Amino acid sequence: MSLNIKLGVSTWLWTSPFKTDTISLFSKIKSMGYDLVEIPVEDPDLIDVKSVKEALKELDLEAAICGAFGPTRDLTHDDVNYHNTSFDYIESCLEIAYELGAGFFAGPMYSAVGKARLVSPEQKKIEWDRAVANLYKVGEMADERGLQLAIEPLNRFESDLINTAEDVVQLINDIGHPAAKILLDGFHMNIEEPDIERAILLAGDNLLHVQVSENYRGTPGTGQTRWDTFKRGLEAINYQGAVSIESFTPEIKELAGAVCIWRPLASSQDNFADEGISFLRNWSK
Repeated sequence: MSLNIKLGVSTWLWTSPFKTDTISLFSKIKSMGYDLVEIPVEDPDLIDVKSVKEALKELDLEAAICGAFGPTRDLTHDDVNYHNTSFDYIESCLEIAYELGAGFFAGPMYSAVGKARLVSPEQKKIEWDRAVANLYKVGEMADERGLQLAIEPLNRFESDLINTAEDVVQLINDIGHPAAKILLDGFHMNIEEPDIERAILLAGDNLLHVQVSENYRGTPGTGQTRWDTFKRGLEAINYQGAVSIESFTPEIKELAGAVCIWRPLASSQDNFADEGISFLRNWSK
């Protein structure tokens, strides 16, 4: 059975941060055959949304908007000033998603990436409850714009709160807002999930977006990912969203350091994208 999906790629594969002139990548992305470009919003002030919208329309590309949650963007922090900073940032991202017709805002928005500690059950409960309460507010912000939230589990080295499909299903159930949905990333699943197919089945109809790379963050099809079980899971839930490549360039040192990429993962970033979409086309047939 073939998958009825769109194929996308993140601009993080080539550069960081996304800014208005990053739209120069769009023609290359389109020429490779991608349907969608993932736009990671690190600093909303760097983006002229009107110019981005025009470039997408000219090339008939769709957009997905993803968040970048550094240390100051933490909805579980003890200091509510961090919550307010997060709300302001998320609202800016939601506005961008709305203007670009993206449909949802994605990412690990419950906490700061890299917040990975051994905490007491009592402290974890406090932070879980903060994430639930604050993401309900974010759900209201999204709903006002006709958007949804694609909340992403991260591996244990990047978060101590939400690591698995089971975790994120519990989170969205606790949030209890219709806008709260799920993003699953194959890289994190390869670390945390005993069974990728089961993880996808757990997400079910709540799965809005899928990101992929290999188990080592490299080109899809070149590593140890069980692509057969990945596909079976998506077929079983009749997933019809996008499958988007997310990896990172080692050339941007701050980004490479943040995601611990110390060496090139392909002969070139263009080859990564080109060979990646070729694999995904064949895989999804």
